[in-house]
Amino acid sequence: MSATGPVTPLFANAATHSRRLLQLAAALAAGVPLYFMLGPQPVPWLAWCAPVPVLWLVLHSSRRDAAWSGALAAAVGLSSNLAYMSLLMPLAAVLAVLAFKALLWVLVLLLTRRVVLRYRSNWCVLAYPLLWVAIDTLMASLLPDGNWGSLAYSQADQLPLLQVVALAGVPGLLFLVCLAPSAMALLLAGGRRHASAAIATAALLALAWAGGAYRLQAPQMPPALAQAVWDRYAQQVAQLAGQGATVVLLPEKIATLSPDAAAALQQRFDALARRLGVWIALGVAVHDSQDGLNGTDVINNNGSGKRNLAWLFSPDGKLSSYQKHHLAPPERDFLAGSAYQLQPVAGQSMGLAICKDMHFAAFGHAYGAAGAQAMLVPAWDFGLDAWMGARMTLVRGVENGYGVVRAAREGLLTVSDAYGRIVAERASSSLPGSMLLAPMPGRTAAAPWARWLGPLFGWLCVAASASLLALLLHARLRRQP
Repeated sequence: MSATGPVTPLFANAATHSRRLLQLAAALAAGVPLYFMLGPQPVPWLAWCAPVPVLWLVLHSSRRDAAWSGALAAAVGLSSNLAYMSLLMPLAAVLAVLAFKALLWVLVLLLTRRVVLRYRSNWCVLAYPLLWVAIDTLMASLLPDGNWGSLAYSQADQLPLLQVVALAGVPGLLFLVCLAPSAMALLLAGGRRHASAAIATAALLALAWAGGAYRLQAPQMPPALAQAVWDRYAQQVAQLAGQGATVVLLPEKIATLSPDAAAALQQRFDALARRLGVWIALGVAVHDSQDGLNGTDVINNNGSGKRNLAWLFSPDGKLSSYQKHHLAPPERDFLAGSAYQLQPVAGQSMGLAICKDMHFAAFGHAYGAAGAQAMLVPAWDFGLDAWMGARMTLVRGVENGYGVVRAAREGLLTVSDAYGRIVAERASSSLPGSMLLAPMPGRTAAAPWARWLGPLFGWLCVAASASLLALLLHARLRRQP
């Protein structure tokens, strides 16, 4: 009897077990940088390299191993959102959303792997960014939360690169952010064969950076902001007016009011605005269709219920009211508005929006097309998403060429100009609250075609991704007998 015959399967099983353990360790390790990239406060520079390990891993694995290792790495990365999302929805819903996002990662990774291994050409570097931009564009159009947390927003503080959104919108910036790790992974997988793709990617990124840096040479046009909390409102607004403030912005949904209480509050704010000679914008919720002031319906649509409103009081006694369009998950019992509100404020054309409204590119485009020079945005964040909420709103300003004044409860008081430069910023605080005084924002001369080029680029990526899938399907069918 041979002594080696029965032992061979044992060695084979040990080798397979060892390979599985290495694959598991590699997937977990690949998920760690994704963890710091996919959360509500992403590390900006990681977005350019964090996907490289997981891309390299799937390119060197079988399809089955690529699927489970990619899913594991994505799950590790997406778990950084667990604490934040648990504030907004039940645990079962949180897990379902994270599982859905992990499946999107698996889909993109497997399709990218298939394209690269099938064609082994330099143009394959486009597969990963095209697929992500296509998915991001579809999410922005179809989901109730839009493309919240898009990887493009991680670059909101990288001002030279942020200027890309003034030309090609969030899809253009996301394409660049995904193109870099795609080129690095391809270079690691194929060596010199893909050197030209890496060189072209580096040249494109350098061009985008240089173009953005040049655009930032324009004179800075800062905004103005002031915020006070509810019970010390009159005192702090008077203090700000004494320091030269012309517009005072308070946060979102300071209180939920009955029609009678809303009427009394309007009278108080109206008198204060007249006495101090300032514009006052604030957020309240009203539980009925009428605000009770002179019988005026300020809701923009009929019917009773709760409405999340932004009121703007002028020094000459005029009241403008705006109703929030895009409601957050805790606002399930609120009614959504549909009208826009653009008013001349302190010599500039200013638009009113509320928090989540500014997460949607189409909403921001509407105000840009109407000629808004600045946006007044009362908001309410959740602490963990303070940076993301402020930066998503800032990106809308760069896309459309207007400044943004945003005052958030449990978040940040942020004033940014039309180039995305932070003019002033301060964390909001518990009572009696924080105040911030800054110059008024202004508008830049945005190109007339910039507003449609960004969305167009996103849908072109959707079409290109569909063509890529059709190409793969056609190649597969041709190989069948």
